[in-house]
Amino acid sequence: MKLKPVLFIYACFSLIACSPNNSETENTQTENPAFTEAMYFPPSGSDVWETKSLSSLGWHQDKVKDLLNYLQTKNSKSFIILQNGRIVMENYFSGHTATTPWYWASAGKTLTSTLTGIAEQEGFLNINNKVSAYIGTGWTSAPLAKENLITCKNLLSMTSGLDDSLGDDVSPANLKYKADAGTRWAYHNVYVKLQDVVAAATGQTWTQYFNAKLRDKIGMTGNWIQSGDNSVYWSTTRSMARFGLMALNNGNWNGNQIINSAYFQNATNTSQNINLAYGYLWWLNGKSSYHLPQTQFQFNGKLIPSAPDDLFCALGKNDQKIYVVPGKKIVIIRMGDAADNVNLALSDFDDILWQKINAVID
Repeated sequence: MKLKPVLFIYACFSLIACSPNNSETENTQTENPAFTEAMYFPPSGSDVWETKSLSSLGWHQDKVKDLLNYLQTKNSKSFIILQNGRIVMENYFSGHTATTPWYWASAGKTLTSTLTGIAEQEGFLNINNKVSAYIGTGWTSAPLAKENLITCKNLLSMTSGLDDSLGDDVSPANLKYKADAGTRWAYHNVYVKLQDVVAAATGQTWTQYFNAKLRDKIGMTGNWIQSGDNSVYWSTTRSMARFGLMALNNGNWNGNQIINSAYFQNATNTSQNINLAYGYLWWLNGKSSYHLPQTQFQFNGKLIPSAPDDLFCALGKNDQKIYVVPGKKIVIIRMGDAADNVNLALSDFDDILWQKINAVID
């Protein structure tokens, strides 16, 4: 019996002595700049933006040429990688420059998602309310009972139930009933009615509210430009990178919570049970299946197999890209013309591009 305290002390010592992994992990994390370095946010109204070398991150400089060659041959105009907010790579092609604006296309849907969340946190709207509560009835040609099923959240999650085969025109005559809201996922330009909802709820124009609550607060430049049936955001590549950096930080910009983190978490996670790879106008990687625009077919597997599972992204026509990878504290921007064929969002380019990126960063 007298030996028990000795054995207990010996056992405790043995456990401590034989368990170096925890301390090694802590030391590794302490030595890794990605764990110890403070997140950087570029100042507003300035061209200053801190940079970081590939060698400081242990990335592979010898693989950069292959990545840049691929980007150039695939009609890219610009490419940026941020790590912890600092620029590691910034490249422009075919005469495009850091000051040249380019269109976001559907990657700008994420701007609408974000501003809708800001309007909700300020008490102007509730995304669970029907759209007609803000812009009145008759905004579709669906029977009134069916129209009133459509909530703001349905527009955010692409589950309005309206017919997506009729093009981008969002006039009432072109917004026709196809299925009850919430029962069918379809990529549809009707999401843009959220801009009318925000304007009506706040009593401001969409542009006024957007500039004051999002653009100017994170130092972006750019403007909404009407193009046919679409309102398209144009900005520099660095402005797109600023938005991606805010997204990486869960809606926070340099200590200022631009959009509440709970909403942003919902926005960047599965929003309905039909297309698992879709949040609130954000695309999500790492899910077991996904749907694509203009089809009701379910594809099994991850959205971008070569990309990290925790990646979420904004995808726009002709391969406009914002990739956000929280686990690596990375934001990647690509702007340009279509890499191959004209496409609405995802293309084969995404997966091959990520193979080239992985060769550099892993």
